[in-house]
Amino acid sequence: MIRRIVLFAYGTVCYLAFLAAFLYALGFVGGFLVPTTLDGAATMPLGRALAIDLGLLALFAVQHSVMARKGFKELWTRIVPAPVERSTYVLFSSVALAAMFVFWQPLGGIVWEIASPLGRALAWTAFGFGWALVLVSTFLINHFELFGLSQVWHHLRGKQLQLPAFVTPGPYKLVRHPLYLGWLFAFWSTPRMTAAHLVFAVMTTAYILVAIWFEERDLVREHGTKYESYRRRVPMLFPRAFRRAA
Repeated sequence: MIRRIVLFAYGTVCYLAFLAAFLYALGFVGGFLVPTTLDGAATMPLGRALAIDLGLLALFAVQHSVMARKGFKELWTRIVPAPVERSTYVLFSSVALAAMFVFWQPLGGIVWEIASPLGRALAWTAFGFGWALVLVSTFLINHFELFGLSQVWHHLRGKQLQLPAFVTPGPYKLVRHPLYLGWLFAFWSTPRMTAAHLVFAVMTTAYILVAIWFEERDLVREHGTKYESYRRRVPMLFPRAFRRAA
């Protein structure tokens, strides 16, 4: 029982680390309330700063993708107890984000800036919508399982966590990946696009497209014809303006 309590406490700490990283990321991308942000005046030569930023983005992308693969999980759970495999993944992701927050280098320069109050308000509205869509999407597909809490909670109670059923709630009826769509809104919606922000937005968009390819391959393997049918019916990221009559 002590081991179960320890694992539950560890999973809880990992979840709290995710919450802290998520909230900091909101200010980091938006450029408010936190000491380090995407934007700002350059403090070192462009080539060196760009190399650091791309390295930080690559570190997060590799960690986030490799640790999510089934083969890695099978090897990893020989070292880490299975109930905290997801929690450990979340912790490593939070650490990778923290490294980005600390070592990110602003590049200076402005790519575009919206001057009109209405335009700025619309940009901030889209920004807020993106973050809200990300959070809502996680709850629709079982937020606490996604971030490892359900696994350690069931283990604490001595129960087996059931595999999730394939469901398409809310925005999942309009697009297959509303969570990723939310990230796109969050990363691209800004009234003032700096060079560093543009690099961040372009690279994270590229990563999202690659991540979708891997994720859908896993979903087809897990859910078979159900997901194949869903993929044929529902667009990947952007809703259709007009849907065919059934």
